[in-house]
Amino acid sequence: MFQNKASRWIIVSLTLVFSLLLAGLPSVANAEYGDVILNKYSDANDMAPVIYPHWFHRIRFQCKVCHSELGFKMKAGGNDVTMADIVDGQFCGMCHNGEIAWTTENCELCHSGKPGLKSGIIGTHKTLGPGIW
Repeated sequence: MFQNKASRWIIVSLTLVFSLLLAGLPSVANAEYGDVILNKYSDANDMAPVIYPHWFHRIRFQCKVCHSELGFKMKAGGNDVTMADIVDGQFCGMCHNGEIAWTTENCELCHSGKPGLKSGIIGTHKTLGPGIW
């Protein structure tokens, strides 16, 4: 009987925690250290800026995957990425194609930043790319 009550308590607790977390999710996010903000075109097109979680991707892939194979330059602001490019399978669109990762139909998964965020890498001036090292 103790196990049964404990199991019910765990299920009720987890359900409550997840409900509270989902209810409190912001519709826009702040960027964190190491994130890349892409906002060259977003604000101008009434879209939230893109927050690219660089370290989330980096722990899964070697640098060369994006910076050699996908064509991203290793310098903040060095790429002119448009939604047309992504839809055409360039840059992010190489993986965000519905087979490897979600497609561009899920706008809010990438366009999640607070309006007005400036393009660049969140962190110190030393995170601006190889030219400063």
